[in-house]
Amino acid sequence: MNLIWMFFGLILLVIGGRFIIRSSVSLSLKLNLSKIVIGMTVVAFATSLPELLVSVNAAFNDSPSIAINNVIGSNIANIGLVLGIICIVGNMNVKKSFFRIDWPVMFFFSILLYLILVRDNSIDQIDGILLFSLLISFIVYLIIIIRKTARNYHDKSIENRLANSTNFKIIIWFIIASLSLYYGSEWLVYGAINFAEEIGVSEAVISVSLVAIGTSIPELATSIMAIAKGEKGISLGNLIGSNIFNIGSVLGITAMIKPIVMDDLDILSRDIIWMLVFTVLVLLMAFFPKKGIIERIEGFFLLLLYSIFIILVFAQ
Repeated sequence: MNLIWMFFGLILLVIGGRFIIRSSVSLSLKLNLSKIVIGMTVVAFATSLPELLVSVNAAFNDSPSIAINNVIGSNIANIGLVLGIICIVGNMNVKKSFFRIDWPVMFFFSILLYLILVRDNSIDQIDGILLFSLLISFIVYLIIIIRKTARNYHDKSIENRLANSTNFKIIIWFIIASLSLYYGSEWLVYGAINFAEEIGVSEAVISVSLVAIGTSIPELATSIMAIAKGEKGISLGNLIGSNIFNIGSVLGITAMIKPIVMDDLDILSRDIIWMLVFTVLVLLMAFFPKKGIIERIEGFFLLLLYSIFIILVFAQ
């Protein structure tokens, strides 16, 4: 029964995520906001809302392990699972911005999260403000860079037809999104807590595996649908950006609302170490054996390593 709660919770989060993007982008276009601003802020925050609500809900339900490992596990899944599958289907081309901006910023946020947790096993409100402020600074920097280097910026996730949506449609989409995200996070956290107790594992294990895979489903689904159409629906930069937003916005905002006290030391000694390993590994693969290309064989290796991670998490 708990798995059913988790399953329907994930379904609602996916539905809510889709509708919150449609409603927020439509409203932004009606307000004549620049597509650069919409792409870097509205869309980015909207895609992080499922993880954010899960973490906030978990924090208020006294399940800090889920609040933290939801992000750590999602970051691992984005590289090990999603990127692995994409590369298996076809080689992934790596843009120069990955080496200059994307990876260094992701590594910085990952190390900063580790240092915050190792200090006193918690993420307090000051830490949350720091993480979120750094994320906002990064977004502003990116917007400035994009405006200087690309006059005709275009984000494929932003459809012009959304600007013609009626106010009634936007309101309906927002209501559907709000209800779906609220109940989706409630059901997922409720199912995860009880399922962990039922099978005798910690909440940290469930959140870094099942919950994290669930919150990575949108990225995976987008990629598979695009590949079926003969396109690369998601780039390495998209996945790296998702990892940065997960730490900066999800954990940052959650900690500002309610400080997160880590109650499972395996998060620090196991899970976050795996996140750092995958973070470094994706850089090495972008350099070797061919700089600027992550090949199919490397995709298989990422997926294999992710499978080993999941097995070890449940075996310990």
